[in-house]
Amino acid sequence: MTLNLMEQICEPANMNQAYRKVKANKGALGVDGITVDGVLTYVREHKEELIKSLLDGSYKPNLVRGVQIPKPDGSKRQLGIPQVRCRRTMKASIAA
Repeated sequence: MTLNLMEQICEPANMNQAYRKVKANKGALGVDGITVDGVLTYVREHKEELIKSLLDGSYKPNLVRGVQIPKPDGSKRQLGIPQVRCRRTMKASIAA
């Protein structure tokens, strides 16, 4: 990714919009157990660190929680649920 794209991803308006989309989705908790409301506190406390890691290329997504979901034929498939803070970063990347 170019630096310009990463700067667009890290724009406060883009990150805020990504948070609102994640919150509206009301998804399941990730492996860390942090809720959507809880991630807001986390992001406020670690915002500079997160932005720096995105811009310098050191950002690493966290572990995902695996769950088995049923398929129509009765079998199951694995689904990975990322942590809320990673979902926010993913949404911001898509929106940029």
